[in-house]
Amino acid sequence: MAPRILIAREAGACYGVERALEMVDGAAEGLGRVHTLGPLIHNPRVVADLAARGVSVVSSPEGARGDTLLLRTHGTSPDEEARARALCARVLDATCPFVKKAHVAAARLASEGYQVVVVGEAGHPEVEATLAHAPGAVVVGSADEARALPELRRVGVVVQTTARQALLAEVVGALVGRAEEVRVINTICEATSGHQEATDELAREADVMVVIGGRISANTTRLAEISAARCPRTHHVEGADELEASWFEGAQTIGITAGASTPASQIEAVRERVEELVGA
Repeated sequence: MAPRILIAREAGACYGVERALEMVDGAAEGLGRVHTLGPLIHNPRVVADLAARGVSVVSSPEGARGDTLLLRTHGTSPDEEARARALCARVLDATCPFVKKAHVAAARLASEGYQVVVVGEAGHPEVEATLAHAPGAVVVGSADEARALPELRRVGVVVQTTARQALLAEVVGALVGRAEEVRVINTICEATSGHQEATDELAREADVMVVIGGRISANTTRLAEISAARCPRTHHVEGADELEASWFEGAQTIGITAGASTPASQIEAVRERVEELVGA
């Protein structure tokens, strides 16, 4: 009997990604030369598809001088945005609204005199953009890093939108003992939490899990980690062409989930390819 193929109840492109893709589609249709400031989303296949349509990636606003520029979903610094608006014919802000919320929260905390701590992955473009909105802010990626901070009087915490709730709790727990006041604004995206919970739920049931999304995508990587903790036969792929028949040998239930930068078309392509490989 062919195995069951199940897709997580919450999987794939989130609101912010869908919004950005709609914006770039509209721009590519009639706004001349179009660029994105950094990869629009962390999905190399989508970025490659956009490049084939003439939408190129630039590393600075200067690379889009006189043209149309989209600010990536992960956001940018106030300085870069100002330069973009001065240099480019049009600037379309594709920053995810939930990322914007983190920027605003960080800036507000800084203006109120808090030492801002951004819980997340150092070097990630979203985290770097958030830091830029709160001068003097620091990034913390673990409870140990939080404990290594000097003792502070007033700490304001915001979070990378794709971080784990458990990480936030661990870091806050470590900060509480090092500061007189800790104020937390939980900026983790609801879609991120939903994806993670649904992946954990499905991985408990599946014999094999396939996680779809860019390998440079933080939220997809976390889904793969969550899945592997429950289902050792977890495979992280960027597309259907990476699937191998041997992965599914003996499986009765195959689970599929996808990161927030993965369009529905890529999920469907993977599902169809799994069906071909297992004879479903």
